[in-house]
Amino acid sequence: MPPKTNSIGLEREEYKGVKSTLCPGCGHDSISNQIISMAYDLGINQHNVIKLSGIGCSSKTPAYFLGRAHSFNSVHGRMPSVATGATLANRNLTAIGVSGDGDTGSIGMGQFKHLVRRNVPMVYIIENNGVYGLTKGQFSATSDAGQVLKYYGKNELPAIDLALEAIIAGCTFVARSFSGDAKQAQTLMKAAMSHRGTAVIDIISPCVTFNNAADSNKSYSYGKENEIPLHEITYYERGAVPPREEITVGEYADGDIIEVEMHDGSFIKLKKAGPDHDPRNRYSAIQTLEKAQMEQLFITGLLYYEEPRPTLAETLRLSETPLVHLPDEKLRPSKDALDNLMKDFM
Repeated sequence: MPPKTNSIGLEREEYKGVKSTLCPGCGHDSISNQIISMAYDLGINQHNVIKLSGIGCSSKTPAYFLGRAHSFNSVHGRMPSVATGATLANRNLTAIGVSGDGDTGSIGMGQFKHLVRRNVPMVYIIENNGVYGLTKGQFSATSDAGQVLKYYGKNELPAIDLALEAIIAGCTFVARSFSGDAKQAQTLMKAAMSHRGTAVIDIISPCVTFNNAADSNKSYSYGKENEIPLHEITYYERGAVPPREEITVGEYADGDIIEVEMHDGSFIKLKKAGPDHDPRNRYSAIQTLEKAQMEQLFITGLLYYEEPRPTLAETLRLSETPLVHLPDEKLRPSKDALDNLMKDFM
């Protein structure tokens, strides 16, 4: 029997990268596997993809998926700058960024906020384990107050909620998932790939070496026992015609289903399963996250979505032809043109 192939004739194996060097059982490897499955299912052409990362265990992972894609491993916390430049130079690229809670929440926080504010078109995945795993287990910006680590004692500082920071900065697609919930993580990734603009997915990803104790809220046991999905989520590609008789409009009551159409014509259906939450309401999303933080609730799902605003390239009114493909005569003004320009300053 021939191997199964996707819509562009590729096998799933062809979406893999090199063998992982992370600790066995690391949550990041599960996320890499979900990216592979997502790309295979959607029939993504890897040559049109650029993978970007910073520094940390999370930032090693782009080597483990989409081995035929373009890739750039930047310095600590600076992946957003590289992503901004890459997507402006070639607006036809599909950008997937992978970062960690240290890379994004500490040294890279300013860059992260400005990337979101500018609406750089990319899927931004945060592999959040609440610890600096690559440098042997120090507390990170998302470590919870009161958390205890074997070699570093007790954390006295409050945690930063990166999903909340994304919403406040103006992100129009924000989700949270758990690396142990493969189906949900993969579905959210598919929806994020269809979004026009910055799509942030904060994925709790246990560090099995430095932060997997039973009392850690970023451990496997905690995640499996305490995850509260806000809804059952289903993704439908453009052109799909699923049953729609259950879809409701307006209030989002228990058991109701709402439909969120993505920019490319695909859509997701959300069936409420958890606490009262409407992902189309920015205030509700912020309130839900703040309540979860106060009550130590581990909520997952699509936290916030709104109609996409112009991307950075659209705001800057760049040409439809990617800058990288423009001929020299379009990119380099002639001497006469520069001389005329300088006359305005004389």
